[in-house]
Amino acid sequence: MSTLVYSPSLAGIPTSQLPFFPPKPVKFKSCGLISWYVNSVTISSKNSGKRARLQFSSRVTMCSSNPSSIPSAGYRQPKVVWIWTESKQVMTAAVGRGWNTFIFLPDRRELANEWFACSQTTVFKCLILIFLENQTAIALIHPLFIEEEKLFDSEGRRVATFYEVSSPQQLQLLQPVDKQPDNVIINLLDWQVIPAENIVAAFQGSQITVFAITKTPSEAQVFLEALEQGLGGIVLKVDDSTAVLELKDYFDRRNEDDNILSLTKATITQVHISGMGDRVCTDLCSLMRPSEGLLVGSFARGLFLVHSECLESNYIASRPFRVNAGGPVHAYVAIPGGKTCYLSELNTGKQVIVVDQNGKQRTAIVGPVKIETRPLILVEARVCECALLQNAETVALICPSQGSGFPKKAIPVTSLKVGDEILLKIQGGARHTGIEIQEFIVEK
Repeated sequence: MSTLVYSPSLAGIPTSQLPFFPPKPVKFKSCGLISWYVNSVTISSKNSGKRARLQFSSRVTMCSSNPSSIPSAGYRQPKVVWIWTESKQVMTAAVGRGWNTFIFLPDRRELANEWFACSQTTVFKCLILIFLENQTAIALIHPLFIEEEKLFDSEGRRVATFYEVSSPQQLQLLQPVDKQPDNVIINLLDWQVIPAENIVAAFQGSQITVFAITKTPSEAQVFLEALEQGLGGIVLKVDDSTAVLELKDYFDRRNEDDNILSLTKATITQVHISGMGDRVCTDLCSLMRPSEGLLVGSFARGLFLVHSECLESNYIASRPFRVNAGGPVHAYVAIPGGKTCYLSELNTGKQVIVVDQNGKQRTAIVGPVKIETRPLILVEARVCECALLQNAETVALICPSQGSGFPKKAIPVTSLKVGDEILLKIQGGARHTGIEIQEFIVEK
């Protein structure tokens, strides 16, 4: 489950110290970039004498509008998400998922005031608490205002500068300046992937946070994954709350990579030849290391950890991108979100989770999938689980970790014998469209 870490930006600051400036007529140009000269501002409370730290560069390890901390494998840089909208439905959906920083045009301060007042009501707070994973978080609206290509907070402090990129020449002008620790918001009007990669390369190691304006979750994914590290944040400019939900789902999937799966050690009780069947061989768009594979099983309640073909052998070359899942077409395979699907449902572009013998997982994209008729073998384990797998030396089950030295990582099913130990993922057996549910079920 993802963990939303709410920024201390407004925590402990009396609302009397959060005034909203009256609207000012400002000419707004279609040029965009954001620079923050304020990374953090300390405000003294007259009532308590305590000092509250206001941080506008609130960061998320993968997501957040205020920021939520969502670490994910390969994407370790802190990420920030802000919302640019005039839809109250979008606002409610965003705040309910921990994203409460919103951008307004200069003539929409009245709307910002309305939303801020709304966020103080008991009904709104109760509604938000239904969605918030951190039940102690404060769901305050954090408004930012655009004025003449700059972004300001509610007290008039400059937060960022907009910059529009529509040519290689404009892109080349985007370079970090050591003496100006401002952050940048870019609006890429033409190409997206290559400019985003160039910006990530140019700003690596810099204290400047670079944001990109995006109108869809798929665009956001491009910006957040450029050169693996991604840009520092995004500004989601939408009027449809569905985009907020899809973006949160994206972060949740990425967050799974930091969750360690609980694997169970099981002892083989029976191995015997079963006959012919249609098995599934799965190629991924990622290379796997020794001790990594896919979770596959004839029953969803117990999935066997099947090793990839990354190990060298005398008769066949190493194929570290492949898992001969071995299971016939009816077998289950683990996919992101705690779900399963049938091996026969895998196709190019679908996602699966790759797991190692310590339970560490990561998401991988499926490439080509081959279904061919092959001899099958039935493997049973002591915890009353079983799996039909292809009877071939390239199909192996991963063993429990045995510490230092040169532990055995996997056992080919052709060499399995009673008493061998392998790894299983034990979970609920009842499923509806791959989602675990609570119901009475008998599988045998």
